[in-house]
Amino acid sequence: MSKRIEAKYKINRRLSANLWGRGKSPLAKGKENPPGQHGGRRKKPSDFGTQLMAKQKLKGYYGNIGEKQFRKLYDEAARRRGDTSENLIELLERRLDAVVYRLKFAPTPFASRQIVNHGHVQVNGKRVNIGSFRVRDNDVISVRPRSKDMALILDAAQSPERDVPDYLEVDHKEMKGKFIRAPKLADVPYPVQMEPNLVVEFYSR
Repeated sequence: MSKRIEAKYKINRRLSANLWGRGKSPLAKGKENPPGQHGGRRKKPSDFGTQLMAKQKLKGYYGNIGEKQFRKLYDEAARRRGDTSENLIELLERRLDAVVYRLKFAPTPFASRQIVNHGHVQVNGKRVNIGSFRVRDNDVISVRPRSKDMALILDAAQSPERDVPDYLEVDHKEMKGKFIRAPKLADVPYPVQMEPNLVVEFYSR
């Protein structure tokens, strides 16, 4: 197992959640001991601890976004009209690396960010290599022609682990998809329960 994969599954163990619903996760195999030599005992978390855990789960799910970048997303969500927690989910789901993952062009959010960073993805026909690039309604996201035969991308597209959500359209033969509309929390197919309302409480303290 590579260091990158080990680090990814450490997030799962630390948060006691199979964040991406993958069969390869140690938690999917019944290994639910907390991190540490002997596993340790979990105490009932405080309100702050519960809010912190909710934040770490949401950050971790999207490829372990850095705190500074995540806080900027929260601040923008708070400035917008409407429900801050719903706004936060929309901003996260509009990230290009998140969209590439949702379209099943990559097996994990980590692989999705790498695929974008290496220049394998186009938005409206133009190459974009920034994972945090914000996708707009009706933007067309595609895999570059020279990258369509990459094993990683083909395997992800054919994987039965996930379905493409309704707010996206995809053609896996052409390796092309479209961002139709902004999703609500209920639209997003999280394998585990996400609680962005607790994230809002965390930052509002």
